[in-house]
This record gives sequence, C-alpha cells and structure tokens, in this order.
Amino acid sequence: MSYRETISQAAKAEGRFVRQTGGRGAYGHVLLEVEPLASGAGIEFENATVGGVIPAEFVRATEKGCRDALESGVLAGYEVVDVHIRLVDGSTHDVDSSDMAFRAAGSIALRAALDKGAPVLKEPIMSIEVVTPEEYLGDVMADIQTRRGQIEELGTTAGGSRCIRGFVPLREMFGYATDIRGLTQGRATYSMEPHSYQVVPEKITQEIVGRARGQYQPAS
Repeated sequence: MSYRETISQAAKAEGRFVRQTGGRGAYGHVLLEVEPLASGAGIEFENATVGGVIPAEFVRATEKGCRDALESGVLAGYEVVDVHIRLVDGSTHDVDSSDMAFRAAGSIALRAALDKGAPVLKEPIMSIEVVTPEEYLGDVMADIQTRRGQIEELGTTAGGSRCIRGFVPLREMFGYATDIRGLTQGRATYSMEPHSYQVVPEKITQEIVGRARGQYQPAS
C-alpha cells in the first residue's frame, strides 16, 4: 500500500555528527526548520544561512542528508512528502568537517525535526465513477459510504442509469469488483483513478504504525 508521511506543524531541530578517532575526526553541525506544505507540493530545501557560516559544499551535503532521511519516515517508514526544509545555522571545524559529516548531520537533524513536527500518515484517494441501474442506487451509495467514501455528484446517463461520482480511499477499494457485482447482480460498472493523498484517520494510523513496528494487536 503506497502510504506517505508528512508533518502537520512546524518544528526545529539540531543535528550533530562528531567522531574522534586516532587520526582525522569528523564534524558536522546544522540547525534545521521544517514546515508542512500543501498536498502535492513536494519537497523544498532552502539555505537560509548567512555570512557563509556553512560553506556551499557542506550545504549541498546537508541537503543530500535530508533527502536520505525523507526516504523513510519516523512513523512507519514510508516516504516523506510535502515538507519545506530550511537550513538556518550550523558550524564547521577547520580540519574535521567533511561532506560525509554534514550529510550525516543533515539526516540526524531532519529525522529529529520530523519527530517534533506532529507526523501524520497520508493515504492515496481514488476518484471513482459508478454507473448503476436506478433500483440499486441506494445500496451502491450506502456501500461507498461504508468505505469512507465521499459522494460528490449524482447524475443520470442517456440510457437512464444513475451515475455516482466521488472519492474513496484506495485501502477501502480492495475486493470492490466482486462486491459491486453482488450488489447489482452484475449490472453496474465502475472506474477509478488516482486523485490525491489525504491524512489517514487516527484509528487506522495506529493500526498501520503498530503493524510497521510489530506492535499491532487485533481486537478480539
């Protein structure tokens, strides 16, 4: 199931990657701010540092580290979408700073910021159209609503059948072909296509996150 993760509020976090060994060490330090974007906006990275506090090559490394962290969210490991990342500060070491250290620091900071940003799951929503004889209209509409569907338009075709248009979470559409045949004695047709992503209800989020973390206990 192609869930996504995002945040629901702005947050700030610091990332430090410091290693001291017998030889050359490693030092990377960044401060990030994150904020949610509109659905479908994607990922934005902004360098808001001033005075060259972080050299350009380390800014690029920080962005790579952030994008590394976006591949697996903090809730259930799904890709993170629709977030604005702002690099606002940081520090370097004359000898020990490197691309690797700043890439690691960026990843550390972003994961911490996502955790503070009230993370949420988003699920794919399908645009659906069902054409059914009038006599089955009530049953078909009721079934869509039990699937957490939202009916947007109800019309009539040239042949007199009823046409229902709306939106239903993809999660709820598995087995629909069989179910709609049973409801209408095989006389209804339907089509669907991807529409958007929307936040998953809290109860379902808990189930998905619990399964991902191996902690889900089905109700007895």
